[in-house]
Amino acid sequence: MNKISKWHVLVGCFIAYFFDAIEIVMLSLSLPVIRQDMGLSINQGGLLATSTLLGIGVSSVIAGWYADTFGRRKAMLTCLLVFGSLTAILSFVENFYLFLGLRFLSGLGLGGLWGIVSVYIVESWPPHQRARATSMVISAFAIGAIVAALVAKYMLPEWRTMFMYAGGMVVIPVIYIYFLVPETPAWKEAISQNAILKKSGSIAEIFSPELIKSTLLGTTAASFALLGYWGANTWLPTYLVQERGLSLSSMATFMAVLNIGNFIGMNFFGYLADVIGKRKVIIISLTLTASMLPVYVYASDADSLLWLGALYAFFIAFASLFGAFFSELYPTHVRTLGAGFCFNAGRGLAALAPLLLSGIATYYSLAAGLMVCAAFFFISACVTYLMPDKPKVIAQDQNLQASAAGS
Repeated sequence: MNKISKWHVLVGCFIAYFFDAIEIVMLSLSLPVIRQDMGLSINQGGLLATSTLLGIGVSSVIAGWYADTFGRRKAMLTCLLVFGSLTAILSFVENFYLFLGLRFLSGLGLGGLWGIVSVYIVESWPPHQRARATSMVISAFAIGAIVAALVAKYMLPEWRTMFMYAGGMVVIPVIYIYFLVPETPAWKEAISQNAILKKSGSIAEIFSPELIKSTLLGTTAASFALLGYWGANTWLPTYLVQERGLSLSSMATFMAVLNIGNFIGMNFFGYLADVIGKRKVIIISLTLTASMLPVYVYASDADSLLWLGALYAFFIAFASLFGAFFSELYPTHVRTLGAGFCFNAGRGLAALAPLLLSGIATYYSLAAGLMVCAAFFFISACVTYLMPDKPKVIAQDQNLQASAAGS
């Protein structure tokens, strides 16, 4: 792939994931208002977040198969159109159960995008730049979260208007990708050799003897990391309002600062991963996150909550690093399926996190639930330590990929 095309891929994936972040984060930011507006209990609020994550979990198989069979570009456009249109429709929904169902369906598009953009970068950029390029794209989530927080600061309690505009603006990445982002060289080469048509879409292959260790450990590591991440992120806005007494406006400001720290951290750790290795840096990121969350939770004054929150978020770089790491564990014809399965099956299991924390909050406190999230991060670090750097079965595939990506 030439230099101009690989930069179009980077920009297209970045803005796509930017809007993906906005659609996901908006629910957490709006949850206190949505609960009040629709008369929902704290457990029903947790179910809204859970339905999204369940859809995201299912998306790993559907979007992965689609991307490996019909191309990364078509799959990315489809995911954008699915979650954009459904988010806009949610702005008109009054019924809790209809909201629950539509949010599940939107999760199919929201979750599918992670695996697609990760594989797009791995198949378009040379090996020595992949971790930082993938981290740059996934760090778009932090930028999207910042924008969502700032929009929430000025638009809440008008959450319906927020959802309508956010869904409609997904047309921006759709237009950019449709006209400027090419299909990846690796996928086109595979399809020209008829490899994709013969072998793609087989979920059994990612559980073959050569790949099963990567799949099981990758899914377990992602599950615990994302149980911690989604448990904490879903309820942090509510925690800041209910247990730390912040106003909605102040909460949105705090979440924006937190995500600035996350953006800087993702890119710092992405560069570090290209230097010392992806697996090592993932372990460092998870361990530091597990150590910092309890310190943040028990901070009492506003200044400490502001700056410790940014430091805590700085360490949450594992999501961007998982993208490059998991993608390199699988050959081209099952790459999106394999990488997406590990991460999004983890996100599907993480659907339990909002409900788990709401249950803990009911009997104890949200602070106690957030401490459980810290333990999940540490367990994920231990599982990642057991993972292989790169299975031998795909060594030849990776060498061909490096040639296709160029330098």
